[in-house]
Amino acid sequence: MLLALTCAPAALAQVSDADRATARSLAVEGQEALDRKDFTAALDRFRRADAIIHAPTLLLGVARAQVGLGAWIAAQESYSRIVREGAPEKSPEQFFEAIAAAQRELDALAPRIPQVLISVRGPETAAVTIDGEPVPRAALGVKRPVDPGDHTVRAEAAGFAPVEAKVTLAEGASETVALELKPLAPPPPLAPPRPVAPAPDAGPRAASGGSTRTVLGIAALGLGGVGLAAGAVGGVLAIGKHRDLSERCPADRCDPSLQGDVDSYHAMGTLSTIGFAIGAAGVGVGTFLLLTAPRSPQRAGISITPVIGLGSAGAKGTF
Repeated sequence: MLLALTCAPAALAQVSDADRATARSLAVEGQEALDRKDFTAALDRFRRADAIIHAPTLLLGVARAQVGLGAWIAAQESYSRIVREGAPEKSPEQFFEAIAAAQRELDALAPRIPQVLISVRGPETAAVTIDGEPVPRAALGVKRPVDPGDHTVRAEAAGFAPVEAKVTLAEGASETVALELKPLAPPPPLAPPRPVAPAPDAGPRAASGGSTRTVLGIAALGLGGVGLAAGAVGGVLAIGKHRDLSERCPADRCDPSLQGDVDSYHAMGTLSTIGFAIGAAGVGVGTFLLLTAPRSPQRAGISITPVIGLGSAGAKGTF
């Protein structure tokens, strides 16, 4: 191999001595790494050397390192390139030996490469990948060569749940992976929003309380007015009855026949007293309720004043 680099054909004559020496050094390092099965280092050195001086001997080292790494599909392509490109007639004998070796190793590698057949049931737009690498739709349903080992086959499409399968392929194995894309379930209907309770508001309650006190105050004033009116009427009647009895009972002594009139006089006096008492209480309570009731904006300009007269009671206000 090293001799081939020093005896390259005229097509390689444009390479400088420094580049030739660098390629030769890389080739030596690559072969040493290949011999100790350090395939990662071997692949790196042979690729660098081949990038400086492209030769079948160097590309053969690349292919052998790829086989050692399990990258059999890449190795197959490297072997095929060596055979396809060939070498000019006046090339070193080592070039033709490398081409012949590439053909033999290619023939031995081909039946060892595992294959997978991928079938997908679903939309035509489904995207399929193997280990993240896209698979053309034309390659679906036919055997596809892959490197040996573990692989993940995945299919996905808009509106469908993605699906994937894992497969382990041994040397020379052939497997089938069938995937089925199913439509995504429609989202559940949104629940109607729950009614939100209004925030506590002291205003309406205060207004309601104030309104109740106002109504009770007015009612108490009305009751007081009725009581005062009853007391006034009873008082007027009692006064009249007293005047009549005074004329008919000299020295406050009445004939027993007038006992009914005397009892009536006392009843009217009692009625008048009770009426005035109820009236006074009603007016007092009503006035207190009206004056202490919370004022809402609607009542801010309202003023109520109780009015009491002989035989009448009520209230007057400004609005």
